[in-house]
Amino acid sequence: MINPQIEILHRVKYTGFLKRVFLVNSAKHHLNLLMHARTTLVFHHYTAINQLIRFNPIAKFSPLSTAMASSIVLPSISLATKSLRSSSCLGYKNEIRMAPRLNLEKSRVFMSVAVGSEAVVVDDALFKDYTPSSAFLFPGQGAQTVGMGVEAQKVPAAAELYKRANDILGFDLLDICVNGPKEKLDSTVLSQPAIYVTSLAAVEVLRARDGGQQIIDSVDVTCGLSLGEYTALAFAEAFSFEDGLKLVKLRGEAMQDAANAAKSAMVSIIGLDSAKVQLLCDAANEEVDEANKVQIANFLCTGNYAVSGGLKGIEAVEAKAKSFKARMTVRLAVAGAFHTGFMEPAVSRLEAVLASTVIRPPRIPVISNVDAQPHADPDTIKKILARQVTSPVQWETTVKTLLSKGLKKSYELGPGKVIAGIVKRMDKSAEIENIGA
Repeated sequence: MINPQIEILHRVKYTGFLKRVFLVNSAKHHLNLLMHARTTLVFHHYTAINQLIRFNPIAKFSPLSTAMASSIVLPSISLATKSLRSSSCLGYKNEIRMAPRLNLEKSRVFMSVAVGSEAVVVDDALFKDYTPSSAFLFPGQGAQTVGMGVEAQKVPAAAELYKRANDILGFDLLDICVNGPKEKLDSTVLSQPAIYVTSLAAVEVLRARDGGQQIIDSVDVTCGLSLGEYTALAFAEAFSFEDGLKLVKLRGEAMQDAANAAKSAMVSIIGLDSAKVQLLCDAANEEVDEANKVQIANFLCTGNYAVSGGLKGIEAVEAKAKSFKARMTVRLAVAGAFHTGFMEPAVSRLEAVLASTVIRPPRIPVISNVDAQPHADPDTIKKILARQVTSPVQWETTVKTLLSKGLKKSYELGPGKVIAGIVKRMDKSAEIENIGA
């Protein structure tokens, strides 16, 4: 039986001796190589923790279209080492060489494959020590506006996303984006798919402009506000555009149903820091029963926090805000108390669809809304996505961490400029560009 191994052009230092391993690295130095054994088998190599594996990429690569997923057809084989996993690599051809059998079982990079299997063992902390330089940031619900999607129609690849979306959604998404009416577009079940598709269309709009592909290739971290986390995961190739849209569609429906089950709402508190907003919530909670309790649901930035909870609790917050020196309150046009326990009925539905969705390790770090950390393990990502709808959004910590780690440039892709405003509020010198569609 042939036991091919992937040559990884690296030297891996382990247990006092050097093993020569060869790898072909993608443009971002995160995807390593692909191989097909009747079904596509892919090995994602990331920077190993504690410097167990030292990066020294020297491979050449050449760009291909998205459809040309890197691969090589091999005879039927059996891999005795830990497994590889199937995926696709956006825009690059990875070359593969055959090498003698190597023992990497004790390395922090795990390999395992059974032909036709999606099993993968991944260290969830592979991205723990990421160093960001260029980031893509994706908006969440509330960024939608009638007329979005018009610019995307000038770019064939962007326009095609709306056509593909129609087949999944069963209605004309572009028509609703372009023509509304606003009340229809603002509904949770429609706004979430609309923002997801329009944000990824913005990536294609950027790709089509001069220097756009170079910008996309330079991105080494991504994240999104609430719903935008799904968009970020799709951009990072953790799942396909279609699978992401199916998840977002179900998410919107499940959140709408959960909101319909109880009277709840959200309100933005402007002009207070998080500690004072918490005191405001505590004061409001003293006046309402358990079913109407409130909490901070979105930690956006200093001076802008969203409170979520029962309707009576939200009304109490609004009534007391001035006495806590809040500059103003703004009731949010959402279906209910997102990112709180009010969304618990949505969790089981999300868990069910996530369980049947193929999720791969992202090719670049994707920062979670739940804990403001990047995750690489698909099972962990699934659990976090299910928990996200009942957990406060840690956007303030996410942006602060990116800036403190040396982020040089970021791009907000999709409708609106909410994220750019938040970033600028945190650091006026921060460089961020809006890419609409």
